[in-house]
Order: sequence, then structure tokens, then C-alpha cells
Amino acid sequence: MRNDTGHQDAGRGDKGGGDFAARVAESGKTGTALRGDYRQMAADYTIDQGWQHYTAAEHGLWRTLYRRQSALLARYAAPEFIEGLRRLDVADGIPDFRRASEVLEKATGWRLVAVPGLIPEKEFFEHLAARRFPVTNWLRRPDEMDYLVEPDVFHDFFGHVPLLTHPVFADYLQAYGAKGPQAIAAGALEQLARLYWYMVEFGLIATRDGLRAYGAGMLSSSGETQFCIDSAKPHRVGFDLERVMRTRYRIDNYQATYFVLDSYDQLFQATERDFGPLYTQVKAMPEIDPTGVLPSDRLYGPGRTV
Repeated sequence: MRNDTGHQDAGRGDKGGGDFAARVAESGKTGTALRGDYRQMAADYTIDQGWQHYTAAEHGLWRTLYRRQSALLARYAAPEFIEGLRRLDVADGIPDFRRASEVLEKATGWRLVAVPGLIPEKEFFEHLAARRFPVTNWLRRPDEMDYLVEPDVFHDFFGHVPLLTHPVFADYLQAYGAKGPQAIAAGALEQLARLYWYMVEFGLIATRDGLRAYGAGMLSSSGETQFCIDSAKPHRVGFDLERVMRTRYRIDNYQATYFVLDSYDQLFQATERDFGPLYTQVKAMPEIDPTGVLPSDRLYGPGRTV
């Protein structure tokens, strides 16, 4: 387990890779339920956000989290993320998903749907393929500022939604969702989940000013936002689709490996191929440990410059 803002929330990568089933099984063994309220959800796991029910204290906690993370963005975040967050204008309190959806629809045709928390893979993929992004509607408690087990509204919205204003990344995420049924049929959810984990939750991009973070997992985590750029400990590997799908990831600590994009177009173009033969190829090859380095890896050093 991890002590850091928004990291140990299992992320949307696990939503696309079996985490819901695992958490339901765990709940049966331990007697603990998933955090959200699943009683009033529709068949697609959506619920009403209930924005009017947020308390003044919850809006205040959002502002605290927002200030803490936004203070790091100029030094560490991708410019497209910063611009998207500016356009959404959500510094003053927990966002109203309907208002945010108006901004997204004008920019890229996406909208937000509220969910109670973790949802099954099938429904998650279906939402993405239809340009609907599921956002958890509840906010962590004050004592969870630096530790969270499941994704809350701050992780989902602050971490993920800003890049949905970027046309190429928005197209990539829809293309990713469309890959879900094939992965389910091929028994390749783990491989597809790794692509989400490394390239949506924990992705880096090379810019004119050096490496910058765009992944939701680190940008909703004050510690990992800095670690992923400045620390000499992790490997920063140039993006390669096969390499990503073979690489296991960590959920109990900062990532040991981050993958670096040259551009968002590179990520989108990688999803245009048929993943079927790739799944067969990757599953026949040995997995790569999160700390592993291959002779073919293109490595980047620490610091905010490439």
C-alpha cells in the first residue's frame, strides 16, 4: 500500500483490467464493501452526481487538494494538461459534471457520467468507446488527504478530465475503449490494462522544455508528480507498444518504470493496429519486471530536461 495523494486508488487502469472483480471478491472475504453507493445505479453503472448534496466542507477539501496539486503543474505537467484544466475552471469547488461536459462536448465531443466508484470492465470500455468518461462522485475524507484505496472524484476529475479537451488524446481514449471487447474475448485484459496504466495513469511526454507528466495517477499525487521527473530511481523508457504490454506494474509504491511519448499522435497511431496478433505474440513472450531494462530500451535521464 502507498501513502500519497491519489496514488493508491487503483486507478482507471485497473478498471480496465479486472480490478472490479477482484475488489468484489475481496469484499466477500473481508466483509468490506466497495466505497461508493451502488444502490441507485442504472444498468450501465451510471448514477446522478448529486452535486447539490456536496457540503461546504467537501468543497473546501476540493479547494485544498486543487491548490496543492496545481502549484506543481507549471514545473512538472504537460502544457496540454495545464491548458485543459484552465478551460474547465474548477478551482472553486467540486465540479458539476453537467457544466464540465458542456466544455468537453464543444472541445472534443466527450461528456462525463457519474459512477459510484469502480465499475466492471465491459461497462467501462463501452463508456469510453461512446466518448463518455466515468467519474466517481464521492470525495475522500480529510484524513485521506495522503492515502486513498479507491478512485474518488478528485483523482478522476483533476487527473483525467483536463486531457479530454485535447483532440488527439480524446480520440486515443475512445479508440482504447473500442479495444475492450476484443481483449475480453482474447483473454488479454491484463495486456490492455497495462497500456492504460502506463500511458493514461502514468504517462510522460517529451516536450521542448523536457519531460512532462500527463498521467492522471501522478498528476493527482503530489509526491509522484515530482518523483516521476526528478528522481534518479525510476527508468524512463521511450514508448513501445509491445514493451508496455509485457511490463508488469506496481500498485504498492511509486512506479519503477515510466514510458515516454514523443507526441500524443504516437499513442493514437499505436492503437490503430489490430491488437489480436499482438496479444498472441505478447502472451507467448516472458513478462518484464517493473524494474527491468532491455538492451533495446531508449532511456531518458532524471530532471526536467530530456
